Amino acid sequence: MSNRRRLERLLRTKLNAVGRRYEETKRAYTDAKTARLSNLPTDEEGRARIVCRRHAEKRAVPVDEDGRPACYDPDHPDCRGCVDDVRADRIETW
Repeated sequence: MSNRRRLERLLRTKLNAVGRRYEETKRAYTDAKTARLSNLPTDEEGRARIVCRRHAEKRAVPVDEDGRPACYDPDHPDCRGCVDDVRADRIETW
C-alpha cells in the first residue's frame, strides 16, 4: 500500500471520528436543553400544560427548546414573563 493511500485512509478515519464526536456533542447539548423542560406536565400529545399569564387561562401548547410556548409574543410583557418562568421552572401548570 502506498504512503498516499495510507495517508488518505488515516485522514478519512480521523475525519469520520471527528464528525461522529461532533454529532454526539450536538445531540447531548440539545438533550440537555430539552431536559430542563421535561418536568413540565404534558398532555397525551406532548404539549405542555401551562397557565397563560397573558390570558389567565389553562393552555396545552408546544414549548420549543428555548422554553418559548407556541403562543409566545415577544412584544408582550406577560409573554416575556412566562418564558422567564418556564426557564426558571416556576411556571404555573395544571
